Amino acid sequence: MVVVDTNIICYLYISGERSRQVERLLLVDSHWSAPVLWRSEFRSVLGRYLRSNYLSFDQVLHIMQQAELLLGENEYEVPSAHIMQLVHSSTCSAYDCEFVALAQFLDVPLMTADTKILREFPGVAKSLV
Repeated sequence: MVVVDTNIICYLYISGERSRQVERLLLVDSHWSAPVLWRSEFRSVLGRYLRSNYLSFDQVLHIMQQAELLLGENEYEVPSAHIMQLVHSSTCSAYDCEFVALAQFLDVPLMTADTKILREFPGVAKSLV
């Protein structure tokens, strides 16, 4: 099991330079987890692609449905006190710290391409590379 941040989920469903790496991650470990927050962040990304006409409305709905199937059974609420402790001891946003907190709680790696998270939480955050 791994925790994945929203960027990793995006790379899986929206083709880009890191998509192949994320596909390999899914082959190695298909048990992905995330805090419930991922849904809102992912909807926001999909909304930007929809508004820019990069994706159609039907594509956005299909992608969201596929992502919900992948993560739906592995979504977690994360205690605010834990998140705020991480915010207090780092320069990462509360959003980013929510993913870190979940990885710590589950005692699994957080897979991310976010250089700030990788730098600030090297014991938990793991790069795709």
